Amino acid sequence: MSMTQRINEFLEAAAFGVAGASAKRHKYGNKVLRCYLQNKCTVFPINPNENQIEGIDCVANINALPDSVTSLSVITPPLVTEQIVAQAIARGIKNIWMQPGAESTEAVKLCEDAGINVIADGSCLLVVMGYREH
Repeated sequence: MSMTQRINEFLEAAAFGVAGASAKRHKYGNKVLRCYLQNKCTVFPINPNENQIEGIDCVANINALPDSVTSLSVITPPLVTEQIVAQAIARGIKNIWMQPGAESTEAVKLCEDAGINVIADGSCLLVVMGYREH
């Protein structure tokens, strides 16, 4: 599958999760969340330390995501990404997009071994979806 096909499959999800969502607007975990909102997507921020981000209720972890979430954006340090990916695989997430800087060889291998559609080539969701800073 080409990277364009992988990205299109990722974006076909009914709902998205954002692992590493941040309440701090300058952080990429917040920009990715706002990018989904700008594109009128259903999105769930994952952050165990926040109740709400950008007016949306947070879930504490991958297991708390609704079943409608099949695509997951990951904006975490690589060692955390590996833990997130393992949880996502166990949860049945079908698509994982590791934002630049979040990817790790081990996390990509976990995805590939589990048959997950993984995007970890440096492609940025903010660029692909046309994020605009407000």
